[in-house]
Amino acid sequence: MNVQKILALVKMELKNLIREPANLFLMLLFPAVLTIVFGFAFNDPELDMEFSSMVPGLFAYACIFIIMTIAQSFATEREEGLLKRMNTTPMTSGEFMGSHIISNMFIAVIQVIIVYGLAVFLGFRSQGDVSGFFLAFLFMILLSLSSVGLGLITATVSKSPGAATGISFIFILPQMFFGTFMPITSNTRIIGMFLPSFYVTDSLTSIFEGASLTEANILINLAIISIIGVIIVIIGIQLFKKFGNR
Repeated sequence: MNVQKILALVKMELKNLIREPANLFLMLLFPAVLTIVFGFAFNDPELDMEFSSMVPGLFAYACIFIIMTIAQSFATEREEGLLKRMNTTPMTSGEFMGSHIISNMFIAVIQVIIVYGLAVFLGFRSQGDVSGFFLAFLFMILLSLSSVGLGLITATVSKSPGAATGISFIFILPQMFFGTFMPITSNTRIIGMFLPSFYVTDSLTSIFEGASLTEANILINLAIISIIGVIIVIIGIQLFKKFGNR
């Protein structure tokens, strides 16, 4: 695997993102708009609504939309024949997939900075220290890893970019409702345990309340989201390599 080739592809992917307003909005501007809307609409103590309690969900909510953009990107590249042309070059599938994973992890880091900065501006105050902030970065990077894998799975079964958009919500909606904003009950916890965003939101809530890495639930969640991310990416890559170019 050639590192220089991967970095060149990462640079190309980021340039393509800047040139595509829709993807740029979903990945960068949408988290900002969502944070501002929630900051003003759901910050009313008289109605027992606190914006701070929703901030962990905002991090995860922004990152899961990578599923849609990844699915659209691969479906478009397949439709335009780019993937078949790349098969005739010396570039390996591992280098190609690796560039997408790295570029989207980079985007996830930017999303964390945007959401956190706006949340602080709107009154959010974390009880955690600097190490907790970097720990939040780690969880978001791992969530983006699983989102890339789910995006690859979506692109594999999609006939067109439009179909990829619709099918991606099969993975997005459950994580929206049971892994981010909805209160988790004994019944919904069973569903949430199958969703990557559940473990991220749960951990970020503890981190922002001042918990450290040594807290048992954070270490367990970190291990679970790492395993889930790696498994989903491997499944996504294998499925896309086998069926994605057809």
